[in-house]
Amino acid sequence: MKVALTIAGSDSGGGAGIQADLKTFAAHGVHGTSAITAVTAQNSVAVVDYVALDPAMVAAQVEAVASDMPVAAVKTGMLANRAIVEAVAAAIDRLRLPNVVVDPVMVAKGGDRLLDPAAERAYLEVLLPRALLVTPNLMEAGALLGRTVGDIAQMRDAAQELKAMGPRAALVKGGHLPGNAVDVLCDDEGILELRAPRIDTKNTHGTGCTYSAAIAARLALGASLREAVRGAKHYVTEAIRRSYAVGQGHGPLDHLHPLRDTRR
Repeated sequence: MKVALTIAGSDSGGGAGIQADLKTFAAHGVHGTSAITAVTAQNSVAVVDYVALDPAMVAAQVEAVASDMPVAAVKTGMLANRAIVEAVAAAIDRLRLPNVVVDPVMVAKGGDRLLDPAAERAYLEVLLPRALLVTPNLMEAGALLGRTVGDIAQMRDAAQELKAMGPRAALVKGGHLPGNAVDVLCDDEGILELRAPRIDTKNTHGTGCTYSAAIAARLALGASLREAVRGAKHYVTEAIRRSYAVGQGHGPLDHLHPLRDTRR
């Protein structure tokens, strides 16, 4: 059984964060482990409040898992502040954690900010150089680069610039653009555009968390980076297609759809 680790915040509404990641790991047949960085009070409408954990406690969770289990891939989600970003980067180095997928979670679906400005600089300084892949959406790519990223041509430029900042590859996600859902991957092989039909639903809470967790799970199972990204894109598209409404805002994806398919 392969082991994947998510380092992220808890979502009390169950659609994103740690909860989405663990369901995604389960759907891929890998053992999911976690290090919680923050506890959020949120639902389908908004993040009401959150409390970041002590960075030493975040590092202790990572240490406890990695000292006992052979972690094959890691994803990071909400890291909340600079001290946690630095603690996670140090743990990655100290424990030699492989296949690190960094999802630079900065803003929730409802617009609530989940990362302080000092932490954004820490991503560039200490976390991206330790990543195999960074997976920002348009707003996150813009925040990291200090400019607007608003079309596919700008996504291609952004992916190349982000890769030059240290990670082995960058995946800029274009889900907020009109038309088909287009993501741009820049890796050592060059530029790859991944396209999927847009699904008409507002139930997309936790899409970014789920996408990066699916990539990490597939890397843990031995897929190449491009295979992992392509497979995760397909998995997320189908999860959105089967998404459902819970609450009054953005509902969650159907993370467990592959398990339901095998039970028919």
